[in-house]
Amino acid sequence: MAGVTNAPFRTLCRRYGAGLYVSEMIGARALVDGDPKTLANAVFGEAERVRSTQLYGTDPVYMGRAVRLLVEDHGVHHVDMNFGCPVPKVTRHGGGAALPWKIGLFARIVKTAVANAGGVPVTVKFRMGIDDDHLTYLDAGRVAEDEGAAAVALHARTAKERYSGHAHWDSIGILKETVRTIPVLGNGDIWTGEDAVRMMRETDCDGVVVGRGCLGRPWLFGELAAALVGEDIPTPPNLREIGQIMKEHARLLVEHFGPRYGINLFRRHPTWYLKGFPVGREIRDRLSRVADTHEVGYLTSLLDPDMPFPEEANTMVRGHSGGERQVKLPAGYLNSRETEGLDREADLVVSGG
Repeated sequence: MAGVTNAPFRTLCRRYGAGLYVSEMIGARALVDGDPKTLANAVFGEAERVRSTQLYGTDPVYMGRAVRLLVEDHGVHHVDMNFGCPVPKVTRHGGGAALPWKIGLFARIVKTAVANAGGVPVTVKFRMGIDDDHLTYLDAGRVAEDEGAAAVALHARTAKERYSGHAHWDSIGILKETVRTIPVLGNGDIWTGEDAVRMMRETDCDGVVVGRGCLGRPWLFGELAAALVGEDIPTPPNLREIGQIMKEHARLLVEHFGPRYGINLFRRHPTWYLKGFPVGREIRDRLSRVADTHEVGYLTSLLDPDMPFPEEANTMVRGHSGGERQVKLPAGYLNSRETEGLDREADLVVSGG
């Protein structure tokens, strides 16, 4: 999640529970070309003993070079390739969630990434397909398995569905039955620890991938860790504690990115932290426009310290939402599943998946 799962946020999440905390998505071509912003997003915190990077790309050559750079120059211990982005400006060039339709190209990208990883595990995330008439997830799972991926993850929606409705967990179970030799992870609608337990029970998947559920809730990983081993779920923080978490989050962002860019990144988070709380619009608006960490501290001091976390906020949708949209594709894209490669515009980097 671009602008969210950076090193400061990963630091917060890691304090609450064990897990593999993956970076925000970076572009293979941009990394190889030395784009300054991309290089900044590839930086890890000092406490990140396991360095995990999510990589996006559509060109096997650039993907291979990028993986080698990450492993040899950045000390990465895990590379996760994202083929789940449904954003029109990416799919209209054949990238993102549209790419597994070109199954030969998909296979070459995975094979090249694995070959250049030097033994570092490479995992692959994808959606069910473009739409219900063009499902690709079973082929993608088999190909990833055959080409040496360490695991696969399925966001159980099509690109057309984007983030609407409910994830089709049954498809995760079908993928698990199809892919036999590597772990299968499930993604979609994991809002609580019980959701994770239920997904694994219903689909027999080997683990879960969390996206939108952790927005404004880094403590979710503590709940997940407890639920998955059958322990009591920790009591969620009250509003006073959430205010302290917000201050810490702002401080970490400013220390990592500098005062201007760091506070700018923070401004999107208060809406998620305060989701479901009866907090007035004025404080919400001011927190979304804060100028520095001092103002964050002052505004959070105005919050009711004794207000408990509202139970209904656990399942409130966070981040991307909205209904189905027709998937934008290149002209004639669906006529064949083979291609030599996509155009340069397909390597645009956006968040999502």
